[in-house]
Amino acid sequence: MPRSRAWGPALLSLRLIGPARLSRGTISVAVALGAFLVVFPRGTHLVARRIALGQTVIVYVIAYINGVNTEATMHPLHVAASTAIGVLACVLALLLPYPRLACWELRLNCERLAENVSERLNLYVKAFCAEDNALGLAYISQAKPLTVAGAKLLQSIKRYQESVKWERLPLRFLRNFYSNPGERLEELEIPLRGMEMALTSCTASLPVRILDGETIYGPVQLEENVSLTQKQIKNCLLRDSLTAPESNAGNLVESHQTLQTISTRHQDLPSFFFLFCMKLLHCKSLAKPITPTQQKGSSTPCKQTGFFKSTWMSNWSTSVSRKRLMPAFKCSLSLGLAVLFGLIYSKKDGYWSGLTVAISLAAAREATFKVSNVKAQGTVLGTVYGVFGCFVFERYLSLRFISLLPWFVVTNFLRHSKMYGQAGGISAVIGAVLVLGRKNFGPPSEFAIARIVETFIGLSCSIMVDLLLQPTRASSLAKVQLLKCFETLSACIGSISLAANNRTNLLENQRRLKMDVSELGKFIAEAEVEPNFWFLPFHSSCYFELLGSFSKLVDLLLLSADAVGLLEHESQKFGASWKESVNKLDGDLELFKEMAGSLVKCFEDVAKLLSLKSLEKELENKSIPHDLEMGKSSNRNIFKVSGLDEDRIDSIISSYLQHSKEMVDKFHAADEGGRELKSQVVLCLSALGFCMSNLIKETSEIKKRIIEILQWENPSKHINLH
Repeated sequence: MPRSRAWGPALLSLRLIGPARLSRGTISVAVALGAFLVVFPRGTHLVARRIALGQTVIVYVIAYINGVNTEATMHPLHVAASTAIGVLACVLALLLPYPRLACWELRLNCERLAENVSERLNLYVKAFCAEDNALGLAYISQAKPLTVAGAKLLQSIKRYQESVKWERLPLRFLRNFYSNPGERLEELEIPLRGMEMALTSCTASLPVRILDGETIYGPVQLEENVSLTQKQIKNCLLRDSLTAPESNAGNLVESHQTLQTISTRHQDLPSFFFLFCMKLLHCKSLAKPITPTQQKGSSTPCKQTGFFKSTWMSNWSTSVSRKRLMPAFKCSLSLGLAVLFGLIYSKKDGYWSGLTVAISLAAAREATFKVSNVKAQGTVLGTVYGVFGCFVFERYLSLRFISLLPWFVVTNFLRHSKMYGQAGGISAVIGAVLVLGRKNFGPPSEFAIARIVETFIGLSCSIMVDLLLQPTRASSLAKVQLLKCFETLSACIGSISLAANNRTNLLENQRRLKMDVSELGKFIAEAEVEPNFWFLPFHSSCYFELLGSFSKLVDLLLLSADAVGLLEHESQKFGASWKESVNKLDGDLELFKEMAGSLVKCFEDVAKLLSLKSLEKELENKSIPHDLEMGKSSNRNIFKVSGLDEDRIDSIISSYLQHSKEMVDKFHAADEGGRELKSQVVLCLSALGFCMSNLIKETSEIKKRIIEILQWENPSKHINLH
């Protein structure tokens, strides 16, 4: 479809205008219009768009270079045929020397992730049962590299999921890998991160001993739980998606039945939270996977029409949004200018500037200066290597291609390096292939210089268009996104409640917060590498700490939602007595939400200004006398929150734990089912208390970072906003 949008209009325009009447201006306009037709429709894969843009440049520019010798009908068809041969070569390279299908890579990564999760779980339990602090910290340190490796494996699985859609082979033994495990696997990460948070909070009190009368919950009770959970995790990741697993949850429940009361000591909360996360991990690993049939029924309208099929009306929506229009216009203008200036510099090599822009099309906003820099460096490295290879193997064409093998190894390291990354590594490969793959095109050194200059022209056009059409710096966008995160966080905190059917609202707000935090991370990463020019340097370290705090808040809120959801489910078994008992807990939650919400609202007000000059101007407009450096003002309500009252926080948590204990003690568990239900409520209420306490702590960390940012932007003043 994208390729037809590339050479289809080109075929028509060449027939109508005629190659002999083409000029630099008409070619640039035609390329720009063709690029807009390729990029604007939605639902097209990024690689397909890049190929279509490259075809557009080659069809028009080669027609202009050859002039009257161009066949208006056969030329676009030749370009399409050569592209098809290139695609076929890519498929053969994928199959030789042995096939590397995405479904097999997906299974391999799932196996590795299963081992990774099992090892982390084992280390966390060892740390929980460690005999002293030093040993517990050692186990936690051993788990940190595994956490990083697990995150990389999860990203690989998500990436291969996209490729699996291209491998719709009619083979029965491959159908199980067409399911979408990425989201389900990510769910297993949340309880593990919760266990890590619990261990970080209770390392000072190791070994952990949860007392329930005369019973001690320790290593003996956890040993069987670990083996059961590890087995279920492997089944979750590797089992046949159409076969329900056997559940040994009864053994897990039996070992948890010793927890029949809630501790009112704050230092016991991390231990209960650890056990809650462990049980949650086991329950999530037992969840029934989504089968391919269910996925087909729940797919988006675009997917329901088939992977390769999409109607013209669905692509060209009548509602033209700015999100679709601006990227298309940017690409169109960049490509048109690149072709124009490239042809002005050199007619015979003018298409290289356009191809540089075509293959650089990005799916989202990126760090323009950094990416352009690494692409330029990669192009120069690859081109120089190609010239050197041509010089050494001048008479032996076959040896030229063999010389590419060591370069592929080098560029593979470049792709995985922080300095060059994916963009720089690919540019280095292309630069060498283009020089070494040429024949009878004149001296390689002359072509190399022309190619480097054309690349510089194309990248310069991209940078110029980005600066003209999207002049807002990433650092400014990070500040705006930070404000949005505060607004969503405020809604999340307000959604925490034990009222019936409230979990859905909390999950929806938490999902929005997760998306906002992810977007904040992208802006921070881009702002860190963008040039400062005459602007104040971006305080990236502080923003990354803010991002870490927000990420923990996202996890805590999701675990809170899980605890609330389990309590809602179990409350149906208690009947009317549950509603009477939960009123006191709701009162404690309201006090917590009032304190946490007012803190977040304060940070939101500060983030709107994030500059003392803006604050002073705001106060002058309101005619309020002030002395910001001393923290004095005649209006005490400018910032309604003066700071975190730790005694009040402890009082709220203590009241919540006491009311929870009173509520749980009212229920008498006479049989095994009653003890199971009671232990479930104990873990959920304790986990919610831990989340409340840590939400306040992370909010306190955010406050420190906000003040640090204000101090960074106003170095000559002493910041005191209390």
